[in-house]
Amino acid sequence: MTRSTAGFTAQLHTVTEARARLLVAVSPHRRRDSVSLDVAMGRVLADDVQAAFNVPPNDNSAMDGYVLRYADFEATGGVLPVSARIQAGDAPDPLRPGTAARIFTGAVVPEGGDTVVMQEKTAERDGRVRIDGNIAQGDNIRRAGEDLETGKTIIAAGRRLRPQELGLLASTGIGQVEVFSRLQVALLSTGDELAAPGTALAPGQIYNSNDAVLRGLLQSMGCDIVVCEHVADTPQATRRALMQAAGQADLVLTTGGVSVGEADYVKAAVEELGRLDLWKIAVKPGKPLAFGRVSDTVFVGLPGNPVSAFVTFCLFAAPVIRKMQGRHDPFPAALEAPAGFSQPAAKREEYVRVRLEQGHLQRYPHQGSGVLSSVVWADGLARIPADTAVAVGDPVGYFGFEALLA
Repeated sequence: MTRSTAGFTAQLHTVTEARARLLVAVSPHRRRDSVSLDVAMGRVLADDVQAAFNVPPNDNSAMDGYVLRYADFEATGGVLPVSARIQAGDAPDPLRPGTAARIFTGAVVPEGGDTVVMQEKTAERDGRVRIDGNIAQGDNIRRAGEDLETGKTIIAAGRRLRPQELGLLASTGIGQVEVFSRLQVALLSTGDELAAPGTALAPGQIYNSNDAVLRGLLQSMGCDIVVCEHVADTPQATRRALMQAAGQADLVLTTGGVSVGEADYVKAAVEELGRLDLWKIAVKPGKPLAFGRVSDTVFVGLPGNPVSAFVTFCLFAAPVIRKMQGRHDPFPAALEAPAGFSQPAAKREEYVRVRLEQGHLQRYPHQGSGVLSSVVWADGLARIPADTAVAVGDPVGYFGFEALLA
């Protein structure tokens, strides 16, 4: 990349500055639920969880074969009588000295046994087993506590529970967990030009795609949408909708109405009903993003253009939501990949819709803020710093949508 010496307007916040300010200004909500593992998928853990016992609780066999004392193998030349058969779920007696026992995967290793020989290295005949090939003491035994040790923190508070965390909790016998309650979000869209999908368009109207996108994003992040309303473009309707939403939600999220147009009433209404802490960010797309409070309720105002709303949700609203949910990972670290495209320097930090193909980032050809097909085609965003030109092969920061919206 080559960096230009051109400056930019000082009143605009950088993306990093803006996100840091937003995250400092919000706190995790403290409401909790106690839920069973059956319904804990996607919830955020409220307390550290410690292992109550070792997992596995006993030494067990890693495969089907024969368990023996290694010293007996050395003393006999590898031919031993078979004294027992041990299946998973059995509570075996101690292993008789000078013998081997048939054992199956997951079965408890009997007292005295210190080595399991896989069945492929054995041959049993007339009640005796012959060991063929080299073995080492301790082979094929999963040790007690190898996965989890008693008292060890296995999952820390603030982790969003995925199937693998649920499995780990289940492996320790935990059936109920303390989680943060779901974040309650009010979703308001503005713009008299918007029509609901499924209705006929009047002259000059377009369909409201932002509600569908943001509703899906919020639901995928584990939020409950308590209000979803299309607000008329009047100061009175805007104030009424904001106040009603603030009384029902932890977070009010709006689209449109935060720019500088004569019909952009959201910004002024927020300043009147609460406070506006941040407005305008040096980012493309999405410069007119607003953040503050309506009464005491957190407010995030996204731009109205569909791509701008989507990108600023990824960069700013999603981190705010994760912080308010009690999560410990507000924003993912960037990966790095070589650019498969070139573009000139721009005065604002730019987030380009890209797809990772054969190790290179390919750029969607139409990057306009109304081209919603670009975010369907893309699998992430490439970060291009302000005043920076990109040539093919240059390393570029990359954020996958899965990481941004997890």
